Amino acid sequence: MSRQERMVIVGGGQCGARAAHALRANGWDGAITLIGGERTLPYERPPLSKAVLTGERSTAQGTLYGDAFYEEQRIDTQFGRRVVALDRQRKTVCVEGGHVIAYSKLLLATGAAPRSLAVPGCTLPGVYTLRTDVEAENIARQLLPRRRIAIIGAGFIGLEVAASAVRMGCEVVVLEAAPRALMRAVPALVAERIVDLHRSMGVDVRFGVKVLRFVGNDVVSGIELAESEVVGCDAVVIGVGVTPCTQLAQRAELDVADGIVVDSGLRTSDASIFAAGDACSFVHPLFDKRIRLECWKNAEDQARIAALNMLGHEETCRNVPWFWSDHYDMTVQVAGLPSLGSSTVVRETGAKSCVVFALSTDGVLVGASGVGPIGDIAKDIRMSQDLIARRMQVSPVALMDRSVRLRSLMAADAL
Repeated sequence: MSRQERMVIVGGGQCGARAAHALRANGWDGAITLIGGERTLPYERPPLSKAVLTGERSTAQGTLYGDAFYEEQRIDTQFGRRVVALDRQRKTVCVEGGHVIAYSKLLLATGAAPRSLAVPGCTLPGVYTLRTDVEAENIARQLLPRRRIAIIGAGFIGLEVAASAVRMGCEVVVLEAAPRALMRAVPALVAERIVDLHRSMGVDVRFGVKVLRFVGNDVVSGIELAESEVVGCDAVVIGVGVTPCTQLAQRAELDVADGIVVDSGLRTSDASIFAAGDACSFVHPLFDKRIRLECWKNAEDQARIAALNMLGHEETCRNVPWFWSDHYDMTVQVAGLPSLGSSTVVRETGAKSCVVFALSTDGVLVGASGVGPIGDIAKDIRMSQDLIARRMQVSPVALMDRSVRLRSLMAADAL
């Protein structure tokens, strides 16, 4: 590729910014354009539901790189602008306002958007979702002592916001439609321990709840439930998951199925276009399954892989998924895909901690979920990542016995 050729990245989040950096770090000397819909510099999202809400960290402190970085690296940034069209034949993108940019290779790192609730009153002031720095700042202003905060959804975002609100002196109620928390993310035992912790901190957590509408005049003041109960509140945070942003890919007639469809090298159905991060679904060779991941580590990993493959390499997405979530003095860490397990084994790792291992039908470790003080679970989760990566067939008895070091299981033959 010549210096005149241009790499274009659509998506100004963590994945897009890291990919731009990786292109330069791996020898690309041509033009790079990074386009993002948010006006701020790219930043990390995990602190938004935690330290940003409690005032321990500003949104600006989560910025990945300063203005000087983009200037020094000769990365053309177009923040606060959206791509409205993609012409695959001409290999161009059209930015709102009519500006057309040609690309030699294109990366779609368009991320995901939070789901709302399509019920009456969902547009009332005081009803929030949490995805951006602006939304985090708006919610933070609501977290004042003795204010009643209602959270819809007992997923990780909802429960993290609950913990932050409690720390700020709020009264908190969490309303979840499912029969338990974190249904798709962790085994029941891990979810139960996290919910027990929240309840011990005064959070009113309810399951099997159906929201009919939000009530209020000029601002939300309550939530009407199917049981005819109205839960009073001063603000609502909706945390019921996200939807991958695939509209641009769909209009360009790229393959889409629960995300932009890519192969294990992050190539779309168009050889010149790649997709990475929350927006893409890819075949993971460890699990022989198409998956989509919404986590910090995946954005980091795929940014590098996409950049290398845009430069002609043949990298594949083989990294073991890993995720963490903080709640008060407890942490949840998840490695692999626990939902693929057909049986589980529990290792008690401390007075208030455990790791739940998920095994496939043939005894291969496919996931591990730890809950407790980070010092009690982190090492076992790290070792679990290695076991999962090697597709190790492991003994349930050994996994249960905390005196058996997981590292010692590495000596077993990989499948």
